[in-house]
Amino acid sequence: MSREWCHLCHELVDRLLPLAAELGWRVRILDVDADPALEAKWDELVPIVLAGDTELCHYHLDEGAIRAYCGRFPLESAV
Repeated sequence: MSREWCHLCHELVDRLLPLAAELGWRVRILDVDADPALEAKWDELVPIVLAGDTELCHYHLDEGAIRAYCGRFPLESAV
């Protein structure tokens, strides 16, 4: 979740995108101000990184939390 005018949001996204590429994640950025329900739920916690319903970090990227979350899902071997 992000906001167009939020410098913390821009910083978090800038750091998240390379990590997501490394991990094979697809990132979808939602602007909370474009949806009243999202704004009501996440207003003061933006920026926030979610994986489904799991909150991984907010305000600043927590690379360790994201890597720990990914570590719970081992990749399947192509062999």
